[in-house]
Amino acid sequence: MSTPFKLTRIPTLKTVADFRQHVAALGLDLPCEDAIASGKDSPLAQAISDLTVNGKRIGNRWAIHPMEGWDATTTGGATDEVRRRWQRFGESGAKVIYGGEAMAVRPDGRANPNQLIITEENKSDLAEIRELLVKAHRERYGTADDLVIGFQLTHSGRFCKPTDKKRMEPRVAFRHPILDRKFNVTSDAQVFTDAEIEELIQCYIRAAKIAREVGADFVDIKHCHGYLLHEFLGAHTRPGKFGGSFENRTRILRDIIAGIRASGNAIDIGVRLSAFDFVPFKPDPTRAEPGKLGPGIPEDFSPCLPYRYGFGVNASNPIEYDLTETFQFAELCAQLGVKILNLSAGSPYYNPHIQRPAAYPPSDGYQPGARSAHRRGEADQCGEAGE
Repeated sequence: MSTPFKLTRIPTLKTVADFRQHVAALGLDLPCEDAIASGKDSPLAQAISDLTVNGKRIGNRWAIHPMEGWDATTTGGATDEVRRRWQRFGESGAKVIYGGEAMAVRPDGRANPNQLIITEENKSDLAEIRELLVKAHRERYGTADDLVIGFQLTHSGRFCKPTDKKRMEPRVAFRHPILDRKFNVTSDAQVFTDAEIEELIQCYIRAAKIAREVGADFVDIKHCHGYLLHEFLGAHTRPGKFGGSFENRTRILRDIIAGIRASGNAIDIGVRLSAFDFVPFKPDPTRAEPGKLGPGIPEDFSPCLPYRYGFGVNASNPIEYDLTETFQFAELCAQLGVKILNLSAGSPYYNPHIQRPAAYPPSDGYQPGARSAHRRGEADQCGEAGE
């Protein structure tokens, strides 16, 4: 029988010595200071001197990451709840607003029916919430000259719910032998054609133009968490110009940036990237506690080897990462003039323990313990594509 998972919570480590002893026991090299520097002496309060975005030097090391509130209008415009949130972004003191929230580049790409949409119809609303943020920041901190605001551009792909919060309407880069049954992908008609991707690229280019016109300092071309462009990075099995080789799997990013520049748009560009994937995980039903799902275990990937359905993952053992292409992608971003590379990992929809505190799983997610499951290799049956 396996040993129950025990998590040491950081607040229980009362001294610096306790913390150092704990990380040493975990085999981690994680140095720390003897005392916390605060105020102007804090490292987090220092400006970033070697990077400018839209001609601005970022005033401190705090950033607000994108997380939509599911509270825009059904046509993708701002509501009072959205306005209040963006005002509070400004009041927070963070000098990088990395998206604030994801904005769909067209209506069918929303992850929920109340997600912001970056289109001409919503242009005035987007200008308003940006101005609310800047005004709140300037009033509290005296200046917004060192405040950098980006809009995150997205299509939700496999996770689309544009008309009903409970109904999946997925569009995908390729058929996935495990995820298809989880997210209601039942037909090849749900796979984007090359021609449809060409149209989508134009949506991103138009969205970047709107972002520039309403005053955003940069746009993030979202490549993380299993959303569409991230999924294309793992499209090894897809035929045609957007799948197979690394060059083809990164073609969308290259074409979006080339299109933005060809249009005369000088807006700066960031990319939020899931640096690696794992095979999808699921709760272990044999170890569930009353009122809780079991700890996370990988789906059975043995019928899927070599695993050609992810990015930055070991094809022979997809509960391990392989960063060869991750570094290659980072170099490509540098060549394309991407100013900010914002790193995450995996997807919160099917392996949340690798990008969020595992002690606090999502309400419908598995419990801590996934790391030990990696070692045991416990699993369930993997379905074939089309089932």
